[in-house]
Amino acid sequence: MSKFWGQLRTLWQGITGFFGLISNGFRRLVYRMMSGLLGKERVDSAIGHYRGVRQRYRNWINARFDTRSLAFRIFYQTTKTLIFGFVLVLLYILSIESNFLYLSGEMPSVEDLKNPKVSQSSEIYSYDKVMIGRFFTENRTPIKYEDLSPSLIHALIATEDVRFYEHSGIDTRSLGRAVYGVLTGNNSGGGSTITQQLAKNLFKTRRRQSRGLLYNVPLVKTIILKTKEWLMAIKLERNFSKEQILTMYFNTVDFGSNAYGIKTAARTYFSKSPETLNVQESAVLVGLQKATTTYNPLIKRNFEKSRNRRNVVIRQMEKYKYLTKAQADSLCELPLVTRYSPDNPYSGPANYFKNAVVEVVKKWGEENGYDLYTDGLRIYTTVDSRMQALAEEAVAEKMKLLQRTFDNHWSGRNPWTDEDGKEIPDFLDKVAQRTERYKALQLKFPNQPDSIQYYMKEKKDSMTVFSWNGPKKKYMSPMDSIAYYKRFLQAGLVAMDPHTGFIRTWVGGLDYNFFQFDHVKQGKRQPGSTFKPFVYATVIDDSTINLGPCDRRRDEPFRKEYINEKGEEDFWAPKNSAGSFSYSNMTLRRAMARSINSVTAQLTNDVATPQRVVEYAHRLGIKSRLAAVPSVGLGSSDVSLYEMVAAYCTFANNGVHTEPLLVTRIEDRNGKIIEEFVPEKKQAIREESAFLMLHMLKGGLEESGGTSQNLWSYDLFKNRNQVGGKTGTTSNNSDGWFMGVTRDLVVGAWVGGDDRSIHFRSTDMGEGAKTALPLVGRFLEKVYQDKALKLYQGPFDKPTVKITKDYLNCPGGNDDDEEDESDSTDVDIPADSLFIEPSAPEQVDPPDTTQRAQPFR
Repeated sequence: MSKFWGQLRTLWQGITGFFGLISNGFRRLVYRMMSGLLGKERVDSAIGHYRGVRQRYRNWINARFDTRSLAFRIFYQTTKTLIFGFVLVLLYILSIESNFLYLSGEMPSVEDLKNPKVSQSSEIYSYDKVMIGRFFTENRTPIKYEDLSPSLIHALIATEDVRFYEHSGIDTRSLGRAVYGVLTGNNSGGGSTITQQLAKNLFKTRRRQSRGLLYNVPLVKTIILKTKEWLMAIKLERNFSKEQILTMYFNTVDFGSNAYGIKTAARTYFSKSPETLNVQESAVLVGLQKATTTYNPLIKRNFEKSRNRRNVVIRQMEKYKYLTKAQADSLCELPLVTRYSPDNPYSGPANYFKNAVVEVVKKWGEENGYDLYTDGLRIYTTVDSRMQALAEEAVAEKMKLLQRTFDNHWSGRNPWTDEDGKEIPDFLDKVAQRTERYKALQLKFPNQPDSIQYYMKEKKDSMTVFSWNGPKKKYMSPMDSIAYYKRFLQAGLVAMDPHTGFIRTWVGGLDYNFFQFDHVKQGKRQPGSTFKPFVYATVIDDSTINLGPCDRRRDEPFRKEYINEKGEEDFWAPKNSAGSFSYSNMTLRRAMARSINSVTAQLTNDVATPQRVVEYAHRLGIKSRLAAVPSVGLGSSDVSLYEMVAAYCTFANNGVHTEPLLVTRIEDRNGKIIEEFVPEKKQAIREESAFLMLHMLKGGLEESGGTSQNLWSYDLFKNRNQVGGKTGTTSNNSDGWFMGVTRDLVVGAWVGGDDRSIHFRSTDMGEGAKTALPLVGRFLEKVYQDKALKLYQGPFDKPTVKITKDYLNCPGGNDDDEEDESDSTDVDIPADSLFIEPSAPEQVDPPDTTQRAQPFR
């Protein structure tokens, strides 16, 4: 015991000595400041007056008391110590509250206390109000007191703060016990109350803004931090009820495994809501508060520790009469059972779409002072979860069949070939050099190519890879992985409401878990013949040209001279996909329906100009840079599927271009609307021109030899339903496109390899009508079959303006003697495709298809 009192005396002497130094320094500082302000003489006079008053007071005391007696001296020193101690404590508290001279760091304001801001995950909702994603740095969803299981509250109080309902923020008994334990080395428990722990969690007392100049002084740092927690705990008790404090505590604490707050923790560890947790589950979660890693039941090596810690909590509940001994004994014998259900922002549907939404909201947040990951926003989007599920199903069904055809087509051979159909010998090596793994190996093994080759080609590990029959475990090297993934055809599909601009579905790839590259907006490829409607829209809408669907052009050879990149005279002479010309004088509707290259080339260069075509494409909705070259009308510039769908929507919306809309509104964590979004609209072409373009697009199905006629094989034509469409296939069948237009939806699809050198060898198998069209057809079929979507079949709306141009029963006879055409723009010109390469297209590296989580060994 004498040792204890000796340590206490030493501590007291250290504290008094420290504050004595501060007091002396403070007095000198005040003296100098006052002397500078009032003058030294006035200050000295005031001090002399003070000393005179103090002397008279002492004389008065001496006249009435025996100042030499022991009793008086004890009384006098005690009173003096208490007064000075009270003053010093008061000054210390004021200095902490005011962050005097930046010594102690910031304290939360009264407003902060009344409205504490806790990092909260933001939620993304579909148009039909289904939550499709959650984004966070701390995965937290707050709950109310009524949602807490009584066993949770009992377990917490019994373990952390048994006198919670008796104190006002500071438990002096626990504090005294903790101090005694520190001094004697007998650690009998902490002294922090639940309210103090809440203060620490809620206001991050150890964050950088809370650190003052004294933060790095060991003992002083601890005293200041504890003082802050005590002061904030007292303020919390004054501003909130005990029930509110418990609720805030459970909403703020970290339970490990990226679970913040009791709602997320209950779902993560037990796949339950907080009110349904039983006693033993509550004990596990409360037990985690001692150490979220050491007692985490999800970590195999710590499972038994977690079970033991659970039992300690249960015994505490027994000790404080929340459980009987029989109940506690029975519960302690039960096995610890978890049902791990982690929250993943990219679990569930529309993962590629969610990435696009994040991009929009982050940009908006930067402009308006909100953080997607911490502010608990509720983001309502335009995608329909039911329609999205149908789109993902349709893509999976058709791509699985197409992949089987592709694998059989290339059986025994690698599908990466050059213009002459020969395998590219160093293809995989060049792809590998673009991967993050290869770049990391270069940094780790500079000037050691053998080591890089070993880890890329020889070192094999187990990895989970994508397959159309579900994820598979394979034992392969990174190079094996690249070769495996490059054999897969990729796809993208997006559907948009042409009237509102709402994006209804967005399928950016086969499976986001394995392919993060988005083929809807991120990827850009040549659109081939799907670009041709922009040429026809130009010559129909431009009043200086003023053609109509019944105007005719002859399918005959076309030649355009130009100056090439070397400054030399050259010429461009495209052929039709069949390699020949019919010399038929065909209507524009039939020429577009059959995708006649020669007619499109004439319209682009002789009737209009490439510059005018580019202007109209931009007006309709294309944002990418387009080269105004003779071949532009045949889709020689790279564009995204997202742009193409938005542009086609202009035809179905009376010539009004509507910017695609992903987000309709954003609410704060309390449900208050912060921002509502409306799409930008502008009249791009005349309404008559838009109606005529719909008529032209219907020709792909209705005209003899139309390239979109495969769509008739789908159940899409009840109730006189009308569908317009345009197929597209680029050189060597590298890209297959289809754009489908109905009265309520415009749907676009693209199919192709990660690299343009990966494709079918024959147009009959690789054209857009055989690759991309089935995705759109199956999706629309599913949408119309789902009565809950209320998307009914029917004809296009009648025009509201007078149609002055002929478009029905075109005069001049028929042209049914023409041979059928495909939609391909591959014209078999040696060493080149049909188009002029004016400049390097925008390069978007294909995704890194190696196993990302692979460690170096």
